[in-house]
Amino acid sequence: MTVDQGVLFAILLATMAMFMWSGWRHDMVAIGALLVCVFAGLVPGGQAFSGFGHPAVITVACVLILGHGLRITGAVDVLAQRFLPTSAGPTLSILALIGLAALLSGFMNNVGALALLMPIAIQMAAKLNLPAGKLLMPLAFGSILGGMTTLIGTPPNLIVSGYRATTGAGHFAMFDFAPVGVAVAVLGIVFIGLVGWRLVPTRKQADSGGFESGAYLSEVRIVEGSKVVNKSLREVEHLLDETDAQIVGLVRHEVRISAPNPGRKLRAGDILVIEVEHSALASVLSSLGLKLEEDVPANQEAREGGETGEMAPAASEATEDDVPPASEVEQEIAQADEVLIQELVVMPNAALVNRSATDIELRTRYGINLLAISRQGQRTIKRLRTARMQAGDVLLMRGSTEAVSGFAAQFGCLPLAKRDIQVPKKGQALTSTLVMVLTVAAAALGVLPTAVAFAAGALAFVALHIVPVRSIYTAVDWPVVVLLGAMLPVANAMTSTGAADLIAGLMLENVAQGHAIAGLVAVLVVTMFLSDLMNNAATAAVMCPIGISTAQQLGVGADAFLMAIAVGASCAFLTPIGHQNNTLILGPGGFRFSDYWRLGLAVEAIVIAVSVPMILWVWPL
Repeated sequence: MTVDQGVLFAILLATMAMFMWSGWRHDMVAIGALLVCVFAGLVPGGQAFSGFGHPAVITVACVLILGHGLRITGAVDVLAQRFLPTSAGPTLSILALIGLAALLSGFMNNVGALALLMPIAIQMAAKLNLPAGKLLMPLAFGSILGGMTTLIGTPPNLIVSGYRATTGAGHFAMFDFAPVGVAVAVLGIVFIGLVGWRLVPTRKQADSGGFESGAYLSEVRIVEGSKVVNKSLREVEHLLDETDAQIVGLVRHEVRISAPNPGRKLRAGDILVIEVEHSALASVLSSLGLKLEEDVPANQEAREGGETGEMAPAASEATEDDVPPASEVEQEIAQADEVLIQELVVMPNAALVNRSATDIELRTRYGINLLAISRQGQRTIKRLRTARMQAGDVLLMRGSTEAVSGFAAQFGCLPLAKRDIQVPKKGQALTSTLVMVLTVAAAALGVLPTAVAFAAGALAFVALHIVPVRSIYTAVDWPVVVLLGAMLPVANAMTSTGAADLIAGLMLENVAQGHAIAGLVAVLVVTMFLSDLMNNAATAAVMCPIGISTAQQLGVGADAFLMAIAVGASCAFLTPIGHQNNTLILGPGGFRFSDYWRLGLAVEAIVIAVSVPMILWVWPL
């Protein structure tokens, strides 16, 4: 092993650890890895940012714009309305739902496809009297499977296509991935729809009243005249037993107590952090004479010893000081033109991630109250106003329809409620669909290079006023673009330093032992394993040089190995961190970190069993 190879391995190991640790965003980790490689002399300074001009990066950005256009015109909503059954059993409903998700994911960003169908899945779960997670996990997995069917379905396919060009074989065509991808997707979807969804752990039961996201952590203030004043915590906990609520923390004079003494007497002005279901929250407040902390005006907080300096609620909430009973909460939700209580899930890479309600001045700038946070697998007694949001958190918001909708759009949150089918302008849904079809056809038939075809399609969306000019840059998931642009030169360094040859040689000696098929399976399994732990695009970028080198040392064509990497990088089913779609359903489904492997392991076994013979048939060694 040379010095350059040792340094590069150290950088890659540190990068993978940072990806898995997830303390920093993936794009920041990728930029850091690129700069370290430049400083170490592994990547020439003049080529440091060459990856941002790679066709794969351009294509990803343009596909995101096209997908945004399809969403805002209502084209996908109309398709969902006509494609999904209105009255059917669980099996047929789940098959139709994940089949549609797979179809959409083949031609648009799969996170966007999932976001469009999540509210529909939640409504469908309620009608079928199933936990929301029983449909959300199959939906997420179906959207991931659908991405591997086309060149533009997922970033790893574009990266693999780019690396194929470096071997002199040219880029993969639009539907070169289809024979293997469709076979894997179809059998995976059939398994999930017929059997797999039953393997999803039952966490929360959905009912006709709406969507259950698990217990919320809510802050309630003890006001003068409350029934719990001068009572002990133990006595209050007995009162809460009927509603399955529990006290998990106490805040007194801004001092947070994580495990308060059960004998402690409560005072007016104390703030209780309680874990409670949304449906029982109003009952708890009204029966004990408590108030949601967000409903307490600043002057009352000061009088009762609470925080000072917090501005009063927005004008639209000035008359909401009295907490309504449960029946009136439902009436509030129905009066959408006045005030509503809305659940929002924080999308991956949303502008809200790592920011708190205080940071964005949620109440004073937007006229919205944050009532509670549901964060599965974790319990925190941090103040709601200062708690930093994470991807997958479910937020309980209260405000006007316009305020909540505008906030969700601006900060990248997904409303978990029924959405009406709306087409902003007559004919736009049809126009956007036709432009998308022509774009795909131009790329598939080789009329234009893929990146050029999709850039032309994105420009057409703007010229036809399908996507407003102001929305072009907000429609692009920039962290993904930056990740791709930064990791491509780092992956190229694996080839230039001989690191890829070294890893391939070790794999062949210790695993494949000179057998091409065993080597193919080894590359596929390693790629799948890495994809479960770190970003799939980064996994593809790291594995492509290894796959090509393995094929060269075996004396076989590289296409089969590249296809195995494309499939493996798309198959992140074991953890909530392997793919953004898995993260997105974590909170709404009420899942824990360990819940994914039950269905995910079976799906990955099917992927291996189906993809290996299909690859060998379509791309013989």
